[in-house]
Amino acid sequence: MRPDPATDTPPRLVPPGRAWLVDVVIAVLVIVPSFAPVPFPELRPGSPLVHTLVVVPALVLPLRRRWPRVTLVVCIALYVAALALGTLGPGAALAVVIAAYSMADRVGRREAAPVAIAAVTGLVGASIVVTLTTGLDTRFLQVGLAVALAGALGDAARSRRAYVAAVLERARRAEQTRDAEARRRVSEERLRIARDLHDAVAHQISVISLNAGVASSALETRPDKAREALSTIRTASRDVLAEIGSMLAVLRTPDDVDGRDQPGLARLADVVESVRVAGWEVVVRDDRDPVDALPLGVDIVAYRVVQEGLTNALKHGTARRVHVLLRRDGDDLEIVVTNPLDRTASGAVPSPSGFGLIGLRERVESAGGRLDAGPAPGGYRLAARLPVHAARSASRAGGAP
Repeated sequence: MRPDPATDTPPRLVPPGRAWLVDVVIAVLVIVPSFAPVPFPELRPGSPLVHTLVVVPALVLPLRRRWPRVTLVVCIALYVAALALGTLGPGAALAVVIAAYSMADRVGRREAAPVAIAAVTGLVGASIVVTLTTGLDTRFLQVGLAVALAGALGDAARSRRAYVAAVLERARRAEQTRDAEARRRVSEERLRIARDLHDAVAHQISVISLNAGVASSALETRPDKAREALSTIRTASRDVLAEIGSMLAVLRTPDDVDGRDQPGLARLADVVESVRVAGWEVVVRDDRDPVDALPLGVDIVAYRVVQEGLTNALKHGTARRVHVLLRRDGDDLEIVVTNPLDRTASGAVPSPSGFGLIGLRERVESAGGRLDAGPAPGGYRLAARLPVHAARSASRAGGAP
């Protein structure tokens, strides 16, 4: 929080260890004029009592750090008492000036201003009364102006410290904000890499694993089936290597350049075919309007939803059958992937805390959608709703001049 010059007292810049030296110098400046042989009789104390009145401020001033307002009032009272006894003590006047400066320097402006105004008014008024009653030239105008100037200088010094403290605090907070922003960007980048790595590798590895099982079981009885499975493995291996190479290119590309061609629903047939060649029955029902193009972000997320649904079916499905539905529901695009499950088989139900579902949920939520995944009457159901109209409006607003 920025210090308020009117109320806050910022830390002082003077080292505390040198305070005693400052007090000694001030004491000398206050006491010496009382004993100096000056030619003006009104400046020389005429009695021990007056000597005491003009010397005591030197002993009171060290208390200005703890009780600045009380110190100012006491110094004014001692100075006025010396005036009433016929002595214009320059040391006592200097003590009042120092006390006024310290009070304004250590107390907030809203608290110091009333005290300073009352002190100057009281000091000048008492000096005028002494002048009228005793005829002593109290130089009330000079002393009053000196005390007011000292108070203004003290307030300026405190305000400057408050300004320096505010600048340092803003710099410290800006550094903390930069560090927090850097940590946030690193965390987001790690999550993005994790999602891309899962999306690029998990599906192809599942296809490779499934076809490797098909090839090993059909190698002797159905060589043609084994050759087809091995061909699929080879294709999937090339695809996953290409995906990883593309991902590495992104990591080596500057942040403001997208070095990767993100897949969309235009490649839906490819991912479906990679599952069909493994002996799975994939039914795709696309009820969308062919002329209704999707925004780029929605198109990418929709493809990833279908890909994750097919990957989960390959890992956990038991009936070798999966159904994919895409349809428009008002301003939303609905994607549903279902496959039968054998609930008695161990690991048949995908874990809702799996990294694939976590990353997919983050993708869907980043597009403003909602993802539901879990067992359903027809087996396992992965469903996502993506707002198409809002995404298109946002993209148009971002591209508008």
